[in-house]
Amino acid sequence: MSWKTRHRSFYYEGAPEPDDLDLKPAETALLVIDVQNTYVERPDRSKLAPAEQAAYDKWTPFHERMQGQVIPNTRRLLDLFRSRKIECLFARIACQTADGRDRSLSQKMPGWNNLLLPKNEHASQLVPALSPQGDEITVTKTTDSALTGTNLRLILHNLGIKNVVCAGIFTDQCVSSTVRSLADESFNVVVVEDCCAAGTDALHEQELAIINMIYCHVMNTDELVAMMKLT
Repeated sequence: MSWKTRHRSFYYEGAPEPDDLDLKPAETALLVIDVQNTYVERPDRSKLAPAEQAAYDKWTPFHERMQGQVIPNTRRLLDLFRSRKIECLFARIACQTADGRDRSLSQKMPGWNNLLLPKNEHASQLVPALSPQGDEITVTKTTDSALTGTNLRLILHNLGIKNVVCAGIFTDQCVSSTVRSLADESFNVVVVEDCCAAGTDALHEQELAIINMIYCHVMNTDELVAMMKLT
């Protein structure tokens, strides 16, 4: 099953297959969303209390996906895009203040989403394997959407970008929010499914079905590379 028929929700079960996308290099950008140190670094499990070990274990599939698929595949795309001089951009969650008083409400909510990531601290930095090179642009946001919380829309417009290829985390949160914002601004959006992850594979798959064919087209790395003739 190809990207043209995968990840279809109830709404699009009988829809015709889309044509191949015309992703001209000069009009296309890769956007890597929130692959930051805080999400991939882990404590020593043996030093955790039993309840903390249980939580640690629940997150193990996510970390395995990040190290085994998301980071390597995203690095592959970065290398290919850079070799063809296609724009590569990055977004990260980081607040301007030490106490996070400038954060949006969604990043002050109790629980896991209560994110305090001051902009200069190690935790808020992009992971080394996916760091910007040269004059590649990074936007800093305190919102889920990389478009809503930054001047990214203006940047993409000034660069002449019409198509945005999205990778990153979390599929059901910042990736989805960014994709929806981009679609609402009439960008053509591709989500690279094996360059993204959610807290669980079930959440990842569910969100792909929700956003596919209305806000974006979902495909994997090999399909994107073949369609853009980047090999």
